[in-house]
Amino acid sequence: MYHLSGNVVQQAAGSAAGLLERASADGDTILFQRCTWCATAMYHRLLCPVCQGGDLRTERSEGTGTVRHATVVHRNTPAARNVSLVEMAEGFVVRGRVMGPLIGIHSGDRVRLSTVKDPVRGEPVFQLLDEPYRAWH
Repeated sequence: MYHLSGNVVQQAAGSAAGLLERASADGDTILFQRCTWCATAMYHRLLCPVCQGGDLRTERSEGTGTVRHATVVHRNTPAARNVSLVEMAEGFVVRGRVMGPLIGIHSGDRVRLSTVKDPVRGEPVFQLLDEPYRAWH
């Protein structure tokens, strides 16, 4: 956020203006924002969806989450692929791909971040933490 001070424009101290900075050298963490007013966690937003506040700080996710919705997509791809919505432990939801057999990925499965960006789609890639066929034993 910028404030006008006389004829000079200065950046306000402590204000990230809702933008994600590359805070770490390693590429295996997801960065998300948290509203400083209501503490809502969100992924790639400019304003808080709860209070509409613009004072967001960037935080690092621990990388674990739960699959909230999983689907198989057959469009625009040579082979079927998984697209899932993953609710991270911090409370925000991110769209990504879960590695594993397509029939073995279900809502409620626990996952861990494998890589932040899929080289083809640019989405996070997750791996299952539990045995995919645990109910068949």
